Amino acid sequence: MADVKDAKKEEAVEVADAPDDAADDFDAPERGSAEELLDARAGDPLDPMRHSAAHAMAEAVLDLFPGTKLGIGPAIQDGFYYDFQLDRPLRPDDLAAIEARMTESIAADRPFVRRELAPEEGRAFFVERDQPFKVEILDDLAARAKADGAPMPPVSVYEHGSFVDLCKGPHVESTGKIGPFKLLAVAGAYWRGDEMRPMLQRIYGTVWPTQDELDQYLWRRAEAKKRDHRRLGVQLDLYSFHDVSPGSAFWHPKGQMIWRTLEGAMRELQLRRGYQEVSTPILVDKKLWQQSGHWDLYDVNMFKLEAEGHEFALKPMNCPESTFIYKSKVRSYRDLPLRFNEYGRLHRNERSGTLSGLTRVRQFIQDDAHIYVRPDQLADEIEALLGEVREAYSWVGLTPRFAFATKPDKAIGDPALWERAERLVKEALDRAGGDYMVKPKDGTFYAPKIDIYIDDALGREWQMATIQADLVMLPERFDLHYIDEHGQPQRPIAIHRAIYGSLERFIGILVEHFAGAFPLWLAPVQAVVIPIADRHIEAAEELAGVLRARGLRIDVDGSDNRMQNKIRIAQEQKVPYMIVLGDREIEAREGTLRRRGAEKGEPQETLGWDALADRLSTESSDRRVG
Repeated sequence: MADVKDAKKEEAVEVADAPDDAADDFDAPERGSAEELLDARAGDPLDPMRHSAAHAMAEAVLDLFPGTKLGIGPAIQDGFYYDFQLDRPLRPDDLAAIEARMTESIAADRPFVRRELAPEEGRAFFVERDQPFKVEILDDLAARAKADGAPMPPVSVYEHGSFVDLCKGPHVESTGKIGPFKLLAVAGAYWRGDEMRPMLQRIYGTVWPTQDELDQYLWRRAEAKKRDHRRLGVQLDLYSFHDVSPGSAFWHPKGQMIWRTLEGAMRELQLRRGYQEVSTPILVDKKLWQQSGHWDLYDVNMFKLEAEGHEFALKPMNCPESTFIYKSKVRSYRDLPLRFNEYGRLHRNERSGTLSGLTRVRQFIQDDAHIYVRPDQLADEIEALLGEVREAYSWVGLTPRFAFATKPDKAIGDPALWERAERLVKEALDRAGGDYMVKPKDGTFYAPKIDIYIDDALGREWQMATIQADLVMLPERFDLHYIDEHGQPQRPIAIHRAIYGSLERFIGILVEHFAGAFPLWLAPVQAVVIPIADRHIEAAEELAGVLRARGLRIDVDGSDNRMQNKIRIAQEQKVPYMIVLGDREIEAREGTLRRRGAEKGEPQETLGWDALADRLSTESSDRRVG
């Protein structure tokens, strides 16, 4: 199993009259504990400016809506937000008024001043100002200090002008140092991410050092909206979503063709590398998940049911079940590496507010694999796996980056085994060459891992697949052995790996990366034959048969639309090629080839039917972007 990234977004619900590009465009990390609520930083050099802009926004909201209760206002990726409890729902036109007040505050260039108050004084300060969410944070900090037997630290506040907020900082020097900004959306978010707590109104914004950077960000955001895979999926007839099965895609024929084409390419790669495909049950007894450790550490994410007095769960990952196939016979050191791949259907009980098209779902399939190796084989196998990742991503024009994630605080197993696993993975990464970053304490609970990242056509970073070196969960908990050359039982190392990761998520990312215009090898319809008039339809079907016989995916537009309308429809459907047939082409047994996105007046080729088949089948067999 290679986990889809399982950090949860805070539940967000759109507020009435909010812009249609609101909550789901932002990565707002869940903040539950008092320490997290006061954590204003997302780890970027621009965060002090972003956090300062959030304070300027809160000042403006209080001025415009006296009595507002303040939640929190942290920096997030590419921007900031602040949560408010107001007497009425905010409307989009309220944002303009808030922006105007923020502009006045920035022009006034008021300094950000940090003050420390005694704990009692700090609490009284926010009680007097009727700010119950701030008081709650302070009470939680006091309770934590008491439980730890430590004194409550002083209360840190920042003020600019008359506005004062509970805050750890950091901030820029003064409001005048806040760069060009834009308020973007209004959404709803439960206080502390808990649906049993009050629903607050969240205003999102962005701020940048220069107007040019702000303009570039707004362009990327607008372009991302155009490329939204949820919209394009409907436009291109790839998939749909229905409330009878939230978080699960209904795959239409064209979408399923993309799926099967990706799956087929990966199966070819796996065949070359000596994988053996397996399939394991979806419904599994609770005792398996207890043995693996998932029941204790992951059970809230599992769909459970009971039958005949036994508790079961729909599997959220494939890994524990692969051990039953491994243990079905005695394994020799000569049998390793043993590579089992599986396209297993998985289910995870994601909260409804976090579901987002194909990129966050409840049901999905991974191109999963579990590879059992001897310790002396680990470095070679990981190096080969990194090569597999590079090859597979090159098919769609993506360049992967790697990160080494080390032991988390909630890890299971012998620390010595963890130390050994981390050393072996690092050695393999060093051997494979290339730069990689280190992510301390970000491994899974049972293994260090290599995370794979890509940047899409808009420069957005996506975390993709993972490679995990497991000396603990599968080998130890499931008592796996192989017999070494001396006849002694030894523990194998289990490598969990996925390259695409979730096929759903991978396809969603590709739809946005290509804006639906897939390369020829991956396009669900590779060419459409366009008969100019009804009398040409029979020949168009004959040509389509010639091309299909070469393994090409061909449609014929036999509608009564005019030729130019047929071409326009094919362009809107992002079909790579159009082949126009009229009297002259049919007489010569030729077709006029028109490329997707061809400029007006661009020369077009006319080729014989066999030449067309040769040309398209050759291009289609070459997995590359272009």
